[in-house]
Amino acid sequence: MQKAPETTKDVIRTTTPQAIQIAKGLMRTARFAALACISATTQRPNASRVALATDNDGTPLILVSALAPHTASLIAHPYCSLLAGEPGKGDAMAHARITLHCTARQITREHEAYQRLRIRYLSHNPKGALYVDLGDFSFFRLEVDGASLNGGFGKAFNLTTADLICDSKFSEAIATYEAETLAALNAAYKDHIRKLATQVTKNEAPSSPWIISAIDPDGFNLRSNESVERVWFENNAADGLSAKTQIISTLQAL
Repeated sequence: MQKAPETTKDVIRTTTPQAIQIAKGLMRTARFAALACISATTQRPNASRVALATDNDGTPLILVSALAPHTASLIAHPYCSLLAGEPGKGDAMAHARITLHCTARQITREHEAYQRLRIRYLSHNPKGALYVDLGDFSFFRLEVDGASLNGGFGKAFNLTTADLICDSKFSEAIATYEAETLAALNAAYKDHIRKLATQVTKNEAPSSPWIISAIDPDGFNLRSNESVERVWFENNAADGLSAKTQIISTLQAL
């Protein structure tokens, strides 16, 4: 008698708020990622490392040169993917990483959002100032169509756009005053920001100065040179005032 085939065990877990926060944290704090696309010349898969930031809503943002092969590839074949997540000590496969399935949209200097994206990108990747204004560079928003999160062994999740990308009306309201808010907070709360960084990193914060480098509806980033840390809001912010109020409350509570 023929043995019945074994039922394949579903390894994908039900999405939880914790899984979504892990995924968003990987996206918001990553400073680089592996970009995979289809080569415009060979039609074969091609992978490259790119510096990474996010727009206020969480959409990945990259700055690329027209001289780079992947730029022509993204224009010819907009479907692409990103792999983000840095391994820590021990087995690299035990650490969280996320694969984002995206559609690339080029943002040239003539685009109305270009200057805002430029400011936000450089706040996360300040060394990009060396080449951002060279004539062959432009931004791409990698609009998220879905994602696969691997939070470590036995922790696999399939995530949707809605899981990862913030409501546009909230992110746009925060984006309008983000640069002004960052300048004010960083000038007024230097010592508090340093204390918060020390707390978030469990006393392992680099000794170099820390700043608040980005704000979005879910929370804000702290940055010191190459180090980026994430702080979450207790309640999602619907506008710039709500975000600023929550940040000040967090800082003054230290």
